Amino acid sequence: MGTVTILMRVPAISDLSQIAAELSTWQRDRGPFHVHPGHLGWHSTVGARKTTADLRVWSRKGKMVALGLLDGEGLLRMAVDPEVHDDDDLARQVARDVNGADAGIPAVGEAIIEARGANSLRHRLLHEGWVADEPWTPFRLDLARPVSDERVKRARIRVEAVDPGMAESWVAVHWSAFKGTPMGEEDSQRFVERWTTMAEGPFSDLARHLIALDAHDNAVAVTTVWSARAGRPGLIEPMGVHRDHRGHGYGVAITLAGARALQEMGASSAVVVAENANVGAVATYASSGFTAHDPVTDLKRSA
Repeated sequence: MGTVTILMRVPAISDLSQIAAELSTWQRDRGPFHVHPGHLGWHSTVGARKTTADLRVWSRKGKMVALGLLDGEGLLRMAVDPEVHDDDDLARQVARDVNGADAGIPAVGEAIIEARGANSLRHRLLHEGWVADEPWTPFRLDLARPVSDERVKRARIRVEAVDPGMAESWVAVHWSAFKGTPMGEEDSQRFVERWTTMAEGPFSDLARHLIALDAHDNAVAVTTVWSARAGRPGLIEPMGVHRDHRGHGYGVAITLAGARALQEMGASSAVVVAENANVGAVATYASSGFTAHDPVTDLKRSA
């Protein structure tokens, strides 16, 4: 009997809901920290059409067995069905495809593949000359017990769900946290439009957007959390504190507020992966009571 064909394709916009639903079943408390439906949700700031164009689906007998998300130039973020993490046929086909033109990353030269938990695929890529890139630390918070709001009270902030009228404030905090440069009017308008596109997009039902306000109504911290449906790990993506308001415990407070939101949505745990070089983020999740797991690395192909 011959080998069953594994095919890679770019999905249609109408496939996005089904892809998210299938990807949700791959999220497991004892499973790998791979691509989550929330990553698709956050990526959807670019719109449903571009998000679809950035996806690669590998199927066998009509069933999705691997998913790739093109996240910037030369970066392919992967998730593989946990049932086939050790499938050599799948690894061989994915490796062949990512070295071709249709996968979306350069066929030669520098590229990065995030393939956490995909044992056979990682082994094959390493054998082909890919090497480990910078380490990231996965964090997980068990949500079987209630998440205390003590740290929110101690920080003297109130946390609110973000409606469209607060999008500009949410975006301004995120910009400060991750870019740290002055935000012009054109920047603000463009990123508010992108945030609104995400908040009204195909993954909107999976998300809760939160903002923290201090005693003077200054917006000081933000996060978005994403469900993978009840009984599955939920994702924190992103979380940030305004640069003018750091050092007051706001990062821990908004993180735990996000975890409480995930708990209300039925999540079994809250997960996040922080780059080891981002010492502030690593410290925040550790201080929030998250358990750090063994570091993971992406795989890099040099130029």
